Amino acid sequence: MCASGYYDVRLRPRGAGPRGEEMAAKAREKMVPFAVTVLAAVLAAGSVAAAGQRPNVVLVITDHQGYGDLSCHGNPVLKTPNLDRLHKDSVRLTDYHVAPTCSPTRAALMAGHWTNRTGVWHTSGGRSLLMESEVTMGQVSRDAGYATGMFGKWHMGDNYTFRPEDRGFTEVMRHGGGGVGQTPDFWNNSYFDGTYFHNSVPEPVKGYCTDVWFDYAQRFILAQKEAGRPFLPLISTNAPHRPMHAPPEFAAPYEERFGTRVGHFFGMIANVDHNVGRLREFLEAAGLAKNTILIFTSDNGTGAGEKVFNAGMRGRKQSEYDGGHRVPLFVHWPAGGLVGGRDVEPITAHVDVLSTLIDLCGITAPKGVKFDGRSIRPVLEGRATLADGSWPDRILVTDAQRVMNPIKWRRTAVMTSRWRLVSGNEHYDIKRDPAQENNVAGARPDMVARLEAFYEAWWAELKPTFDQVPTIVLGHPRVNPVRLTSHDWIVKDTAPWNQSLVRMASERHSAPGFWNVKVVATGRYEIRLRRWPEEADTAIDAPLPPAPKVPGESPFRANPGTGVEAVTASVRIGEAAAEARVEPGAKAVTVRLTLPAGRARMSAFFTTRDGNDVGAFYADVRKL
Repeated sequence: MCASGYYDVRLRPRGAGPRGEEMAAKAREKMVPFAVTVLAAVLAAGSVAAAGQRPNVVLVITDHQGYGDLSCHGNPVLKTPNLDRLHKDSVRLTDYHVAPTCSPTRAALMAGHWTNRTGVWHTSGGRSLLMESEVTMGQVSRDAGYATGMFGKWHMGDNYTFRPEDRGFTEVMRHGGGGVGQTPDFWNNSYFDGTYFHNSVPEPVKGYCTDVWFDYAQRFILAQKEAGRPFLPLISTNAPHRPMHAPPEFAAPYEERFGTRVGHFFGMIANVDHNVGRLREFLEAAGLAKNTILIFTSDNGTGAGEKVFNAGMRGRKQSEYDGGHRVPLFVHWPAGGLVGGRDVEPITAHVDVLSTLIDLCGITAPKGVKFDGRSIRPVLEGRATLADGSWPDRILVTDAQRVMNPIKWRRTAVMTSRWRLVSGNEHYDIKRDPAQENNVAGARPDMVARLEAFYEAWWAELKPTFDQVPTIVLGHPRVNPVRLTSHDWIVKDTAPWNQSLVRMASERHSAPGFWNVKVVATGRYEIRLRRWPEEADTAIDAPLPPAPKVPGESPFRANPGTGVEAVTASVRIGEAAAEARVEPGAKAVTVRLTLPAGRARMSAFFTTRDGNDVGAFYADVRKL
């Protein structure tokens, strides 16, 4: 019961009694010693996993933390003592590459496929949805008997069948969209005291978001230990993604010197570092550290720290240069010998992670799936090197598309352990020129030709998959009704991906887009169109005042909300269409349509008195 009490203190929902709040505040003051003391008492009889038992896996991935955003990598300002200790005792990938933006990296990590093959080459606009055909790390691990959990940022779809709870993760605590306060997230969320989706159900909690993700993951881990099951939690932080909000005690050392943006960016990383230390103390106290594969990594280059320190690289997030996609990855597994502070120099990538975990954990690979990556276990264990030819001189590709349809050579890097071919016309010797300042394309035409040939074949193979369109399911008995949001509008410009853009409803960000949908069963459907989400409980034509600010930058919720003085509301799903009058003060407009099963485009919008069309930022679709 002591362990249960510890988690009740940390996870007490908003509105809990004063006694619980007092205990939670005291626990936060000295969380690591508190956790260790309680767990040591409860788990004193626990033992390290028996020889031959499958290892546990804990995968921690941060958001927009670059290679240089760690003191162990030379950052002269930022202090990350816990990550430094992990770095010191881990096997480190020093030439590990991801996509230059977050959703594409996460898709490749989950599926072991090139981002463009997964359908995820953007972060919104209907192209951050992981194709239904992809088999994920969660599914592979769950089918092998692992308990699977996902805590924090998913960013590969908020509707069935794209959510983590639909893709193999059996315990989920997450925000919506790509960050706290983005459009699919619970309305008015900020990084503090938010409401998050716990196994699909909104649940209010107290505390800072990163602390919440680690707390729920530790509760999950403890439950699996007690059940005797191997586990794989994905702890996926939205920090240090913008807007920059850190607990004041973590931001304070940096804010005065660097200002709010960079100060809170570093503060968010310092808080992540604190939580990694707390996690490691927890695993030790629980007797789980020895046979747990602990991985720490990030999803793209730095989001704000490049002017302070960028490890000598060019570029930041979204860039095709190394600063946009070369990130840290540490692997620590004492029972498997992955300790001691050893560097792995051959080039590796996000597409390798799933294959490697399958290999390390002794899991059977899914039938009929050919991964684009490969297991890097031989180089992790020091059994293969480039120098003696036991490891191949691989070619890998990454790109930053962020458009409706992929464009050949757009922000592309074709890479070997030594060479980079950037956007098809810049060639760099990365060993001699890590800052990518000296284009040597004319000096090595043979190498340029080799990299070009690889890319041409790579593009030709992937191009037919670009026509595969992920669709949001309507009318499925497991999820009825469905809420669609403007985050997933397909538009020529930028979709309204955060709640600030939704609040402002500017001309640029309110022109109607469409959703790709799949009606699973012919029948009668009810569609409710909203200017504001249901939890806002506000009329379509009513403004909203700004919500309270929090430490750091202005949150998405701080902008005033503009009402839409609509006279009609319209819906079209395939060939079916309906229009209804918008009464003054109405919070939603309801129409009904008979829909045939099949794929279709869905559009929904309001028309104002002066004839302007404003997209319905939220639409609830229910099969009757």
